Amino acid sequence: MKKQIVLAALLAALGTTAAYADMGRGFGGAQAPSFAELDADGDGNVTLAEIEAIPAARFAAADTDGDGALSAEEIAAMVTAQATARSSDMAAKMLERLDANDDGVLSADEMTPKAGDRSERMFSRLDADSDGNITQEEFDAAAAARPERGGEGRGGKGGHGGEGHGKGGRGN
Repeated sequence: MKKQIVLAALLAALGTTAAYADMGRGFGGAQAPSFAELDADGDGNVTLAEIEAIPAARFAAADTDGDGALSAEEIAAMVTAQATARSSDMAAKMLERLDANDDGVLSADEMTPKAGDRSERMFSRLDADSDGNITQEEFDAAAAARPERGGEGRGGKGGHGGEGHGKGGRGN
């Protein structure tokens, strides 16, 4: 019983963190909810109470057997569903960005960086002495100077998308 109470408290705290992460204030978590999902009563306004209800709703959705506690299996299913949703979203965005001929699939050519693409810019930044090679020292210096992943250095560029990709950005 004590173990279930501790687990429920931990998950409630994690649910609150996930709710804020979903709204773009944190990291990880499920997809950010749409306005319609946040507006639980459908009145065209989102209240603080509706936002505060998100963790309880997520907990209830994950508690598939309705016993008021999440088993390892229920947690794994919740995490798997979130990862599947993120993966599907990433795949759709990749297709939108890279599918130059709009056929709904990516060819090897569409996935291969073009001349002047991101890989050349990255290589130039790493090759500090411009000799056409990256030494271990150059690699380590660049890694030490780089902002932490997920920090401000990634914002606004769309993460992995960046410049030079997508329709109109790859010589299309």
